[in-house]
Amino acid sequence: MTQPAARRIASVDLLRGLVIAIMAIDHTRDFVHWAAMDFRPEDLARTTAPIFFTRWITHFCAPVFMFCAGLGAWFRLERGGTVRDLSRFLWTRGLWLIVLDLTVVRLGFFLNVKYDVVILLVFWALGLCMIALAGLVRLPYRTILGVSAAMIILHNLFDGVRAESLGSLGWLWKVLHEQGLLTPGPPAIILAYPIVPWIGVMALGFCAGRVYRLPDDERRRMLMRIGVAATLAFVIVRGINLYGDPRPWAGQSSLAMTVISFLNCTKYPPSLSFLLMTLGPAMIFLGLVDRARPRAWNPLVVFGRAPLLFFVVHLPLIRVLAIALTAARYGMASFLFTPPPTLGTARNVFPADYGWDLWVVYTVWLLVIALMYPLCRWFVEMRQRSRASWLSYL
Repeated sequence: MTQPAARRIASVDLLRGLVIAIMAIDHTRDFVHWAAMDFRPEDLARTTAPIFFTRWITHFCAPVFMFCAGLGAWFRLERGGTVRDLSRFLWTRGLWLIVLDLTVVRLGFFLNVKYDVVILLVFWALGLCMIALAGLVRLPYRTILGVSAAMIILHNLFDGVRAESLGSLGWLWKVLHEQGLLTPGPPAIILAYPIVPWIGVMALGFCAGRVYRLPDDERRRMLMRIGVAATLAFVIVRGINLYGDPRPWAGQSSLAMTVISFLNCTKYPPSLSFLLMTLGPAMIFLGLVDRARPRAWNPLVVFGRAPLLFFVVHLPLIRVLAIALTAARYGMASFLFTPPPTLGTARNVFPADYGWDLWVVYTVWLLVIALMYPLCRWFVEMRQRSRASWLSYL
């Protein structure tokens, strides 16, 4: 890889590292914050601005992960690989992510090896999207871009379709576009991440790779223009309030709550408004940092180059810290190793005063970031020294 190309990819590492770090806020909130035990931060009847925006800022994570995965596939191809090799890498890595979702990631969230309830989470969606992209990359560029745009722009036309109306194909519709119970069990399978339009987002990232062929100044202008256009499109589409999200916004009792209602877009599956709201600023960020020349030890670069390791390890780390907090307050209580209500446990299993304020959430989050940095830096340096091909799957 040429030095200019490496510098361009460093800007993507910065973006990916930023959202990886932000992601840990949400998972810390799940296990530590008192409000997470009682209501969703998007509940306008109960939320506050600090609670809502602690959740809202993490909405950027999943779209950026998907988009950057597509960009990474493009960069891999640009480094001299063939479409056939890229396709093989994508479907095998996709299968690997699904295995991780059902094993290591599940254990990190639940500390439970029983499979009476299985929740298919973000790695499941990432894996399926990579498998889908493995097929899409064999198509002409314009076809890939058209499929991506159609998924992202048009999928909300089908919000009224319900799985129960499709008979024996209802399960397939849930995989594609409807969050909820896939099978009643045992085991009960809950699908948290339907894959449309996530496939389109990953394919869009692959198509956006062509922007990185442009000369420096032209590339920066293009990234900024696309980002500003998408952000303005969000304001317009959301403001019209007729299409783009199944959850319309409405005026509230205060300006702050009205803004919150406006920003309270649907994530499962991600609406057109949700994706414009998140990917637009992400593109602007890429344009702004394109000139940056971060050092290899920059924390965001380090996290951006070890996202899988960060995700897998930070979950049990948060659990250990949450268990330590809980044991310090309640002693060795029976609920100590029980997942919080955000992951399906009944609220009455926990004491009425369970949970801590937001400042504790952010303190634990900073501790997680500090502890993850040396591990991720060691891994990045080790991978750079090694020529083992299997490390590309981590």
